[in-house]
Amino acid sequence: MRKLLVIGIGTGNPEHVTLQAVRALKAADAIFLIDKGDAKAELLRVRREICERFIEGEPPRFVEAADPERDRSPADYGVAVDDWHAARAELYEALIETHLGEGESGAFLVWGDPSLYDSTLRIIERIRARGRLAFACEVIPGITSVQALAAGHQIPLNGIGEPVTITTGRRLAQDLSTDGATVVMLDGKVDLAGLDPDLTIQWGAYLGTADELLIAGRLGDVAELIRTTRREARARHGWIMDIYRLSRPAT
Repeated sequence: MRKLLVIGIGTGNPEHVTLQAVRALKAADAIFLIDKGDAKAELLRVRREICERFIEGEPPRFVEAADPERDRSPADYGVAVDDWHAARAELYEALIETHLGEGESGAFLVWGDPSLYDSTLRIIERIRARGRLAFACEVIPGITSVQALAAGHQIPLNGIGEPVTITTGRRLAQDLSTDGATVVMLDGKVDLAGLDPDLTIQWGAYLGTADELLIAGRLGDVAELIRTTRREARARHGWIMDIYRLSRPAT
């Protein structure tokens, strides 16, 4: 039976790759690399560098494919994501069927951890539900950007005995916690307008890499600096991955 390895590789720092992940990389006969276009070519390069650093002996087959297009300004966000996942499932199924023989293992390398705001496991479940391919699956956890943010700022995520909310930029207005910290991921704009200026923010981008950026302080004092730094970094690199934590001053 074919076997799929879904490997969390951290936030881009090769030292985030765990010993379990290294073992899985070495076991892979094929590694599937999904190309997100020229603007994010750096992300593909990092994946290859991680493989070259840790895989010894005969290298696996690298199978590259273009990620299906996604509607970035949909009238219905849920429908748009479902359509995108369906297209991804068709692509992944075709890649597995074509490039992975019976008894072989194929790896998908996931930024951070496969359990947190990543679609790979949902895509694989769609393929399994279609019933055309039989395969086993192993998931290898990785260091998330949430952990890397806390490490970079040298802070605990939570106040003493308090909860932590993890949400997206799209849902921040409704999910911002009043009794604990809120960690915000997948915020394509990081506008920060309309938020209480007395909130404390810890912001980070390119976490764990040589390009890491960190800014912290009272939101009203550093919001413009974050926006400017983010805009300049995105122009310089062509892409940006960032995350931030918001809390009341006492947390």
